[in-house]
Amino acid sequence: MTFIVVGVDGGGSKTRVIVADSLGAQLGDAVGPGSAVRPGQSEHSADVIAAAVGDALASCGMTHVVPKVLCVGVAGAGRETERDALWQALVARELADDTVVHPDFAIALDDAFGDGPGVLLISGTGSAAFGRGPAGAIARCGGWGPVMGDEGSGAWIGRRALSIVTASADGREPDTALIGAVLTAAQVNEPQQLVAWAAQATPALLATLAPVVTSVADTGDLRANALISLAVEELVLHVRALARQLFGDERAATPVAFTGGMLTKGTTLRKRLEQRLRSAVPGALLNASEVDAARGAVRGALRHVGAVGG
Repeated sequence: MTFIVVGVDGGGSKTRVIVADSLGAQLGDAVGPGSAVRPGQSEHSADVIAAAVGDALASCGMTHVVPKVLCVGVAGAGRETERDALWQALVARELADDTVVHPDFAIALDDAFGDGPGVLLISGTGSAAFGRGPAGAIARCGGWGPVMGDEGSGAWIGRRALSIVTASADGREPDTALIGAVLTAAQVNEPQQLVAWAAQATPALLATLAPVVTSVADTGDLRANALISLAVEELVLHVRALARQLFGDERAATPVAFTGGMLTKGTTLRKRLEQRLRSAVPGALLNASEVDAARGAVRGALRHVGAVGG
């Protein structure tokens, strides 16, 4: 082992760090609180990342070693202003000989496809798709946030579940088991009490209703199943749009990978999505492996070592 590198995946709910040797073999790791960078909050994000990096180095007895490269992929770093501010804050903390900061999707793409082409579909609290074409072009679809977008995400499903419940309570829609399930999840007794609950609900809180919808759908409830089907269609549109933009046609061979809490292997949403893609995007080549963005950050660190002359 001639040197070590550190890869960081900084999300809204947690930060995962991997320490690796010059061949990419994992030596240690750690998980810390969320470090997604927000406007004016780069110092806080840097503090969280620095603490998690310290924990990861301690996990493999290397607190005395300075990593050659620290590669950080963090939510919110798609905006150049926040990315530059975080980079400066991390450099000031002297965590490594060299530091690079990327948007979180970039390191996830690295783990899913390496340097090759493909489309990565993300559905967690929010949703988006990112792709790299055969010629290296990068494109995004979705990711417009909880007010304008995030179709097919946990928060999107939760918000629409509330609409179904209120419509059913009004008699505008048929009765559905979602009423009792959503009231229980929100810890309220009557649909009218959902008004106050929803008014203060964050996207993350709305997303807690998504597993409820899935569970009710699995019992055969027609309205819950219709909502899951709609979420699947929205996610399929993300993949099809990028397949057309980057690969020319949805029938062209297009490597596709999934990540995010809503698309964990074995979930109802993922199973139905995989089935629907076969007809809607016939060229999709599904990658069954789980995407590890922190591992992708390690790959990015090692690539940077090569770029700067090793």
